Amino acid sequence: MSRHTRIAVPVLAVAATLLSGCVSSPGPEVRGSGQCHDAPLQWAVGQPAAEDTMRKLFRESGAGLINPIGPATVVSKDKRDDRLRVFIDKDNVITAVRCE
Repeated sequence: MSRHTRIAVPVLAVAATLLSGCVSSPGPEVRGSGQCHDAPLQWAVGQPAAEDTMRKLFRESGAGLINPIGPATVVSKDKRDDRLRVFIDKDNVITAVRCE
């Protein structure tokens, strides 16, 4: 085995390992009709962001995705008709519910 072959084999093994980390994983599973409606969800403002409340919001919104937003979370300005964003303050209280 030549010197170049002995070096190339470990380098290729490391490269293959690193590239395997680049394989994308599947995104979130989208459920619901995909069309978010937030008007009937305003009852949740002021409520604790408990799991049962979040599940009820998700179910009643018709959205395909629910996105809890904490007080320090930075959000993008992209608009999606299938996403419900639930804004939560530092005390885990829902401050706003919006389809965006």
